[in-house]
Amino acid sequence: MKATVLIRPKEAILDPQGEAVGEALRTLGYAVTSARVGRLVDVDLEVDDPAEAEEALAAMSRDLLANPMIESFTIEIEDGA
Repeated sequence: MKATVLIRPKEAILDPQGEAVGEALRTLGYAVTSARVGRLVDVDLEVDDPAEAEEALAAMSRDLLANPMIESFTIEIEDGA
């Protein structure tokens, strides 16, 4: 099963990289009020049950992929249809 974990800085955390991207976009003439920069992790799992996959990915995210003190994460599981 294929899945994606999106990891972003929490709203209360400063994001210098996002600020730099937002400023660069404004300099280029884009009407951007803010930007946040995160990371994306694609994962192939050896499970067939979406609930099991989500549980495993949440554990992986808490244990390794995200720093829960300063980052939040969302999980997207690819529809096998």
